[in-house]
Amino acid sequence: MVNWVHLELDVDAFDDAAYEPYLAQARESGIGFTTMAEAGDGPEQRRALYELNRACSADIPERGEFFTYAAYVAHRFDVPSYDPAGVVLATRAGEWIGMTATSLHPSDGQAFSEMTGVLAPHRGRGLSLALKLLAIRFVRAAGFARMVTFHHPRNASAIAMNRRLGFVDRAA
Repeated sequence: MVNWVHLELDVDAFDDAAYEPYLAQARESGIGFTTMAEAGDGPEQRRALYELNRACSADIPERGEFFTYAAYVAHRFDVPSYDPAGVVLATRAGEWIGMTATSLHPSDGQAFSEMTGVLAPHRGRGLSLALKLLAIRFVRAAGFARMVTFHHPRNASAIAMNRRLGFVDRAA
């Protein structure tokens, strides 16, 4: 049995300015940002997001086999919490190289960070911090004050990235 690391962020207290340099650095290096809403939320884009998410998830500890496409559609797109504006994509020369997906849960009064990932050749440059900054801005604009996530305890890089942003252990 895995004891998942549950984290939460006070979105209202989050200091955007501290992470703006990561966004600026990414843009200066030729990386663009868009959302599924802007890219088009059609079958081709959904399949491309699935492939990107699958590739970015491959090294999550004990991840196991990734969802089938049908299961991914059922759990990520065909749910009331899905908002295509909450899926931010990092692009380079038209290729999708990173993503963050955030779902909104009004009944729980929170947003959920589903996944933030960057393809291996593009890691180590602060791109996940830039993506997460844009996700936090989406959450704030949607009127939510709390963002939550969870990670396998051996997913040290994801946990460290979220803690760096100000996520703290979620109260039981």
